[in-house]
Amino acid sequence: MALEEKREKRPPVTPMMIEEEAALRNGSRGLPSGSWAEAAGPRPRTTERHIAVHKRLVLGFAVSILALLAVTMIAVLLSVRFEECGAAAGPPRAGGNGSLSGAARQPPGARQPPGRPEEKEEARGGEAAAEEKEEEEEEEEWQRRREPPPWARPRLPRHLRPLHYNLMLSAFMENFTFSGEVNVQLEVRNASRYIVLHAHRMHIEAVRVAEDKLAGGVRVARSFLYPQTQVFVVVLNRSLEVQRSYNLKIIYNALIENELLGFFRSSYVLHGERR
Repeated sequence: MALEEKREKRPPVTPMMIEEEAALRNGSRGLPSGSWAEAAGPRPRTTERHIAVHKRLVLGFAVSILALLAVTMIAVLLSVRFEECGAAAGPPRAGGNGSLSGAARQPPGARQPPGRPEEKEEARGGEAAAEEKEEEEEEEEWQRRREPPPWARPRLPRHLRPLHYNLMLSAFMENFTFSGEVNVQLEVRNASRYIVLHAHRMHIEAVRVAEDKLAGGVRVARSFLYPQTQVFVVVLNRSLEVQRSYNLKIIYNALIENELLGFFRSSYVLHGERR
């Protein structure tokens, strides 16, 4: 009877008690199954993590900008260096009267005439001295007339009228030079033994003046460049006859200029290559 009474005094087992006992066994410290699931769920990202990610993005963007600036500076420096090297290895410069010096006067492949360099220089010096003397005599003659010579005037003389031009050019891109030949048909309005036309920074190789096909040529006494007014002067042995037609032929060569003057060149960059 005593054992039976003790058994009857024990509290009844409820479902809550069963759940608490199961929770203790699972290590949930007495929390119900639903509360334990909520506590064990994934936590949202914190503000500190967002700040760290933003810092990394800003740092990467800054590094990319610096790298782009560095590449741009290197490209600019290389371009400037390339232009300096091209200018140093470029075409020869013209002399004071626009003529070329040395081998630049002749196109590639042209042969030099035989003879010693000293003899050539002496011959050139003698020719230059003779031309200067003749020019001084011409200027003195015009001074006696109390008027400037035709090549010293700001405008071309009107005693000749050009009727037709025939121009041929050959460009040499290896050293940026060109050779040209021009034939000008002239009509004489007033008798004169001077032919004046515009020319600048070029070397004149040959000048010929001829009448029509039936008549012969007119001898050229001399020719010279006059840089002050940028003209080329042809002095003849005799005056050209009025109402006659003549043909002026000039063979010359010059530089393909690197500025906006005459026959000039320009360049551009395509895919990093200068053309």
